[in-house]
Amino acid sequence: MKNDSQAISTFLDETRRFDPPRNFVEGARIKSKDEYERLYAESLASPDTFWKRELAELVLRTPWQKTFEWELPHAKWFLGATLNATESCLDRHQTTAIRDKAALVWEGEPEGVPGETRTLTYGELFQRVVEFSAVLRSLGVKKGDRVTIYMGMVPEVAVAMLACARVGATHTVVFGGFSAEALRDRINDSGSKVVVTQDGAYRRGAIVPLKAMVDEAVAQTPTVEKIVVFRRLGEERLKIEMKPGRDVEWSDAVSGANPAHGGAEVVDAEHPLFILYTSGSTGKPKGVLHTTLGYLAGAHVTTKYVFDLRDDDVYWCTADVGWVTGHSYIVYGPLSNGATCVLYEGAPNFPDWGRFWRIIDRHRVSILYTAPTAIRAFIRAGTEWVDAADLSSLRLLGSVGEPINPEAWIWYHEHVGKKRCPVVDTWWQTETGSIMMTTLPGAVAAKPGSTGLPFFGVEPDVVGKDGKSVPPGSGGMFVLKRPWPSILRTVWGDDERFRKTYFSEIPGVYFTGDGARRDQDGYFTVVGRIDDVLNVAGHRIGTAEIESALVSNAAVAEAAAVGRTDDLRGQALVVFVTLKPGHAADAAMRTALENHVAKEIGKFAKPDEIRFADGLPKTRSGKIMRRLLKDVAAGRETTGDTSTLEDFAVLAKLRADDE
Repeated sequence: MKNDSQAISTFLDETRRFDPPRNFVEGARIKSKDEYERLYAESLASPDTFWKRELAELVLRTPWQKTFEWELPHAKWFLGATLNATESCLDRHQTTAIRDKAALVWEGEPEGVPGETRTLTYGELFQRVVEFSAVLRSLGVKKGDRVTIYMGMVPEVAVAMLACARVGATHTVVFGGFSAEALRDRINDSGSKVVVTQDGAYRRGAIVPLKAMVDEAVAQTPTVEKIVVFRRLGEERLKIEMKPGRDVEWSDAVSGANPAHGGAEVVDAEHPLFILYTSGSTGKPKGVLHTTLGYLAGAHVTTKYVFDLRDDDVYWCTADVGWVTGHSYIVYGPLSNGATCVLYEGAPNFPDWGRFWRIIDRHRVSILYTAPTAIRAFIRAGTEWVDAADLSSLRLLGSVGEPINPEAWIWYHEHVGKKRCPVVDTWWQTETGSIMMTTLPGAVAAKPGSTGLPFFGVEPDVVGKDGKSVPPGSGGMFVLKRPWPSILRTVWGDDERFRKTYFSEIPGVYFTGDGARRDQDGYFTVVGRIDDVLNVAGHRIGTAEIESALVSNAAVAEAAAVGRTDDLRGQALVVFVTLKPGHAADAAMRTALENHVAKEIGKFAKPDEIRFADGLPKTRSGKIMRRLLKDVAAGRETTGDTSTLEDFAVLAKLRADDE
């Protein structure tokens, strides 16, 4: 791929599309745009007909009497239905050939070490979940209790989640990279009765002491009665303290459990399935609450159609289960569809930048779902790593987590997909529970950088502050005009925050917090958080667009754009740039990048300030923390939640450079 302005400008042209490969379309679930449009229209006009057909394979103890009701801002779906989510994910497969099919294929971070790969069939996973459900009941966990799960990427984390669902307990999974303080706050907010953890996990060759973090956290969590500890590393590699009467060994508890006590608790469709915390710019994290059947419906149907799931697929979502992507597209969505899922414990660059590609070749992965941050990191590492791999098993690629810039999209398509795999970008949120926007593979063309069209049952719009739709090509606020099954029901313990955050900006609709635009073909492009859409001298500039222009330059590895207050122009545009090796961070480079942005977008978008950096502050899941960069750009102290920051030294270096 040419890495110059002209090549990127060509791909940015609104008329440039990537049609699905002909051989892919022949076997696709949805084979044409006409078919997509027919199903989409039905999902809006006749939701009862649509959802009864699409959810027919799920296991319900009693059917619903009413499809949904919406008394702003609260939605309820599938009223009257009862179920247990695990019966759709596990029990229903026990009487079919899927029982002997691989459910989870796990690979630990140490490569080539005996015992560092495991496979659980659907039959084996079912048995593990039944056993651990009995363990939870023996510890006094009952329907309505909360259980915090603080683990690494091992099969047992999925077992723990499903066991909670099986006994009717509400799980809250906390990403294993969070600090003890962040874990403590989430346990206390949820009022969890039990914590499930492991001794430690691997990350880039080092050991993360998870149990020690739990011990520190629960010193200030009065609701916790028991801690269950899975031995991932063993006593010879990591010694841990076990408090008598409180701490329970996973293996001992399972061996003493009575499987007869592992049955599925029947719950209402609106029973809380999980709480997942998402950090805000200020204040404590929000506990997003999802309920059972609505959430499962969204995860199940999107997994089936967005990934064009087939019986022989080996599917790999590279997210951690501590994030909503891992909930929906490692556990509930794939398992309810009977898919084979790959789990990888460690970092994408351990022991080197070829690890992801070796995993794909080793396990014959056919569907890869990863983040633009990872894709850009692979670009920076050099194409030789991916080009050395076979990757012939891949047939579909997905993108998740943030807007993907066209250059990264094209590199992903050419180097990973070898120009033969459809690329499905996806837009959704922790709060939406499942994918809202995408381009269904086989049915519609994809446009690099555009998140595409609405999924079934989703009615999006781009509006001004008056709530009225803006013309095609114009920027505005991205809203969803009707409820969908997997919409969050509230913020745990703070319904007023739920109302204020999502339903106060534009009356009568859900405000996503994102800015977007819609083109003449009806394709949506999400340009980033609304406070990342800057107004510079009367021009609305999306920071994602600035960043996309910068990384299209051959010298730039990563870029982050933020605004700071400017007396003359309202807001000034400040960009932080990390260069690729071999390029000098000097005045000439600064001028070249300013001119490059001006050429790609327009002179009005020329940055007011370019700051070169060795690295950018990121969360442990790889997202750039632009909020911290705003503080640096404005010369102010950092406030708000920084518990997700991966490396505090990066922030310290930026502040030192600023001084």
